[in-house]
Amino acid sequence: MGIEYQERAIDRYFAAFVCRTAAGEVSDLFRLLVSLASSAVGKGSSCLNLADVEGESILVGKREFLLPRLEGLVTLLRSGSVVGSPGGPPCPLVLDNSGHLYLYRYWQYEQELARRILQKAGAASATLDEGLLLDGLVRLFPGVGEADRQKEAAVVALHRQFCIISGAPGTGKTSTVVRILALLLEQDGGRRQRIAMAAPTGKAAARLKASINDIKNSLDCSDAVKAAIPDNVVTLHRLLGTLAGSARFRHSAKNPLPFDTLIVDEVSMVALPMMSALVAALRPDARLVLLGDRDQLASVEPGSVLGDLCRAGAENPASPLSGSLVILEKNYRFQAGSGIAELSRAVNAGLESEALELLKSSEAGIAWQRSPAREELSAALAKKVVEGYRGYLEATSPVEALEQFDRFRLLCALREGPYGVGGLNHTVESILAREGLINPKGSFYRGRPVMITVNNHAMRLFNGDTGILFPDPESGGELRVFFSAPDGGVRSVVPERLPLHETAYAITIHKSQGSEFGRVLMILPPVDGELMTRELLYTGMTRAKESVEIWANEEVFCAAVRKKTKRSSGFYF
Repeated sequence: MGIEYQERAIDRYFAAFVCRTAAGEVSDLFRLLVSLASSAVGKGSSCLNLADVEGESILVGKREFLLPRLEGLVTLLRSGSVVGSPGGPPCPLVLDNSGHLYLYRYWQYEQELARRILQKAGAASATLDEGLLLDGLVRLFPGVGEADRQKEAAVVALHRQFCIISGAPGTGKTSTVVRILALLLEQDGGRRQRIAMAAPTGKAAARLKASINDIKNSLDCSDAVKAAIPDNVVTLHRLLGTLAGSARFRHSAKNPLPFDTLIVDEVSMVALPMMSALVAALRPDARLVLLGDRDQLASVEPGSVLGDLCRAGAENPASPLSGSLVILEKNYRFQAGSGIAELSRAVNAGLESEALELLKSSEAGIAWQRSPAREELSAALAKKVVEGYRGYLEATSPVEALEQFDRFRLLCALREGPYGVGGLNHTVESILAREGLINPKGSFYRGRPVMITVNNHAMRLFNGDTGILFPDPESGGELRVFFSAPDGGVRSVVPERLPLHETAYAITIHKSQGSEFGRVLMILPPVDGELMTRELLYTGMTRAKESVEIWANEEVFCAAVRKKTKRSSGFYF
């Protein structure tokens, strides 16, 4: 039985266009390979790894193609005038010497990003006062043990132009980077450093800003240094400067960013094209510090840059990246042996039996039940939903409502169907209406949570920002949508002015990245699917600070633990 290939229209049209531009006749098999390369990008890879399809039988509709071995595929592709080689003249497709078939621009993204990162990884930063640095390390990283790993990250970040600090939620990534900033500012001339901080989404930027403000006041350093630690965090789009109607940015290699140090949080969410544009826009001598969790879901768009960088640094001692990577492992959020910590460890390691046993063991902080049948879903959810959302719906102020709303969240894997965002939001609305907690008449009603789905720079609202409709005490009780503000307060928007948005009682695990909730209820569909992977499970369960409950059939959960996300790339580090 062959592999069934569901060809998208865009893949079919792209392949047809490329083949029309080729000199001479091209075979249907050649056209299929071009389509597969386009499809690979649509699925999140930066290229098609020919080793993954060599010798396979591919079914396209009613037609079956038997692909030759790797040598035959390479020979076939090399015969086409539209397939170039690295270093050769530009062509629509590039086939490298390792059997990776690229759309030209993704090959260019990878090449330029790898070249610039390797340059930075091999370069030292400006000369430091080592005595001053040593004194700061003792003060800012007191004690022993895991603090030494954080101290190591600080040493790497200050001595090198490039540093990656990776770790699970609760391992102290933000705490470490605030101390790095303090050490940098304590150096001679440090106050003249131009420092920028960014994150892929407005929500992640706001969380980083709040964390910095919480942490810096507790540091053992002068008030002047504390005051100098910047807390302005912007989205990557705002940092680079979006240009209306263009995929390009205001800042680039020709117009570099005016910063000496750039810190980027939640890098697992950053796609290859954005990371390539970001690194290209840095000055050659600028310091770049990346923060993120290498085990989380990769970006929605093509690429798995953080994962690729971390693998290269961890697995290849000869790579310059090996000295630029620090992995934080001790978790300060969860006690040793806590249910969430142990379950996420087992899931990450692909230990399905151990993970299932932990899930069903009633360990503190985790709970499980089988996925209810579709007709039983509403009844099964009723108590959980009312308990989880009553607090924010009975709040007396917008600030209290936003705070209470983050104490519980419903996460799911899918967008469509009864177990997806659409179906679950409708079910939750019905439950809360029956309980008298909401009155969902019309699109805008008191208590409706909304998530922005597009960036709107003019309104300072970005994809992933979450707000709540609530009476505005300053305008006679008229409904406004309240969002958390970077300064810890709230700001409001007239509902009719909202950019594209959706109801957010339930959100996808992808959309939950960069967030933290007190308690999480994660609902998986009753059947396995392509999206069900260990990275999805890990990301969902680690959004919880206190407890996570997972509704899943054992076979679906185990299949997801076994399945590791695979994204092809040809990064050479």
